[in-house]
Amino acid sequence: MSGSDSLSLYIHIPWCRVRCGYCDFNTYVLPTGREAGDSKTKSPDSRPAGPMATYLDAILEEVRLAAWALGTRWVTTVYFGGGTPTLMSVADYGRVLDRVRDCFDLVPDAEITTEANPETLTPELLDGIRATGVNRLSMGMQSAVPHVLATLDRVHTPGRVVEAAGWARSAGFSNLSLDLIYGTPGESAADWETSVDSALAMEPDHISAYSLIVEDGTPLARRMAKGELPYPDEDDLADKYCLADAKFSAAGLGWYEVSNWAKPGYECKHNLVYWHGDEWWGIGAGAHSFVGGRRWWNYRRPDTYESAVYQGSAVDGIETLTPEQARTESVMLGIRLAEGLDTALLTPSELAKAEQYVASGYLVRQGGRLVCTLAGRLIADLITREILD
Repeated sequence: MSGSDSLSLYIHIPWCRVRCGYCDFNTYVLPTGREAGDSKTKSPDSRPAGPMATYLDAILEEVRLAAWALGTRWVTTVYFGGGTPTLMSVADYGRVLDRVRDCFDLVPDAEITTEANPETLTPELLDGIRATGVNRLSMGMQSAVPHVLATLDRVHTPGRVVEAAGWARSAGFSNLSLDLIYGTPGESAADWETSVDSALAMEPDHISAYSLIVEDGTPLARRMAKGELPYPDEDDLADKYCLADAKFSAAGLGWYEVSNWAKPGYECKHNLVYWHGDEWWGIGAGAHSFVGGRRWWNYRRPDTYESAVYQGSAVDGIETLTPEQARTESVMLGIRLAEGLDTALLTPSELAKAEQYVASGYLVRQGGRLVCTLAGRLIADLITREILD
């Protein structure tokens, strides 16, 4: 199987029960009162045609359109993201994956991930989605401290994450990932250490730890603008990153991207597709794709997306990357990866600037690559900006 024959699929499920205050993703609160739908209008599987059902019908149509446009492709990873994909039923997962198998060659060892909010999980749901072929669970833990979860508008309790992790293992998930956020207003160093220790106690195979990003237009940003909450402190963020890295490393999880750690062999294959600049097709409202050097994105609103799909294309915008744009992105991503940046991508002047970061201890040379030290990871984005011509 050549690289040009392989493809990854991202499936965007935009619905949530509650929208978190920090969230800037393309998400919408699922109108549960309407989910039962009009009993006179049935979707193809005879369920009431509520918003989730009609949206998933459009998802199936876009999978078909992607296969028609691309022809035979080997699909190596499928990623259900959101939103909250685990608001889908077991049957919903089965329908989508059956359509993928019908339209593409899904490799036998494909990594099939679903994101999950702990409060939506039950033993029955986890047993069922594992049986459909989903083999990697990425659970949004965020914190193990109640007041931190409350500030983030997360509705689950810390105990629910532990419980759900146990259910996942019992269901046969041998690849479990947890997401954490550090730097929430009011989160002390001790709070963050509690969250890190609680996550490691569940023995995950992968952990993502992201600093809180305050996005314009979110409820959290508005509260900070009013002075109700303090903005994140850069020194505090750095201290918390270093504490997490030390504890993750001691537990056998090595960093492979600035915000991601994994046991050997459990690195997220789907995310590596993005970071290596390989090809993927994003299915769903607002989803982005990258195929053949072109990047495009779908209409954001679910209703607009659904109408467009049935007219033959959900694409809202498209761009073709120039060679220089592609090189710049490769430099930016290479700096963030443990495998490092290939120095052949740099111009002579850029390499000279990079050598200054080597001299100051932020980068190290490993063969023909430049790799961030721990100090370098703390300023990886700055390094990219400074060395590019």
